[in-house]
Formats: sequence, C-alpha cells, structure tokens
Amino acid sequence: MTAWTRKTKIWGIGAGAAIGIAVGGGLYTFVYARGGSYLSDNPAACANCHIMQDHFDAWHKSSHRAVATCNDCHTPPGLLPKYANKAKNGFFHSLYFTTGDFPDPLRITPGNREVTERACRKCHSEITHALEAHPRNERLACLQCHGDVGHPLR
Repeated sequence: MTAWTRKTKIWGIGAGAAIGIAVGGGLYTFVYARGGSYLSDNPAACANCHIMQDHFDAWHKSSHRAVATCNDCHTPPGLLPKYANKAKNGFFHSLYFTTGDFPDPLRITPGNREVTERACRKCHSEITHALEAHPRNERLACLQCHGDVGHPLR
C-alpha cells in the first residue's frame, strides 16, 4: 500500500466517523426533542420546550384556541414556506435551549412579527381594511396594540 492510499484510507475512515457521529447525534437530538411532533399542527408540540409552556397555557385559555393553532399565526401559508420557517425557528430555538442563552422574556423576531401581522390581517380582514386606508398605514400594526391577544401572559 502506498503512502498516498494509506493517508486517503485514514482520512476516509476519519471523515466517515465524523459524519456518522454528526448524523447519529442529530438523530438522537431529533428523537430526544420529539422532533416529529413539530411536523404536525398540534399546539402541544410548541410546549415540548419548557420555555414555551406559559405561552401554550395562555393560548389554551384564550379565545383564539377555538379558531387558531400556533402554526396559523406563527408560520407563513404554503407547505414550503411553513416548514422552512419552522426549520429556521427550530434551529434557533434548539440552539438557545441547548446553550441556555435564550432571551427572557421571549421576543418575536422582525420576520416572525411580519408573519404574525399578515395572519392577523388575513383572519380579521373585515376590520383591518381601516388600517389599509389609514393615512399613516406604514406605522400601524396589529401587534402594536394587540401583541398579547393570542396568548396573553399578563
């Protein structure tokens, strides 16, 4: 065996082991974190993470419980945008949960705020037309006044 093929074989074994550890660790984390539940529309999946339990409990007591799930307000419509958004948010949620470096209280990101704003306007279109016609429309957002409607924590 030449030196080149021996090095190649050693690197190949090392790379295979590293990939195996990464894939195995990822699968273990996915199963341990009940990752499959996040593929559903069941709001209980959002409470898998203890930091979301208060939000889930508050939603459960709210009037929105009868008409909307977490995904209805917090993911964009359409299969691909919905799961792309869930994957992005899930990555950061798991990162914050793993490192313990999550903001308390939780704050909505600008992109997720826009998704939620669009959901409000879609479901409440019969009353949001006034916002559209308002001369200062760019400054008006449902969440400015109604940020705690879906799951009031106060």
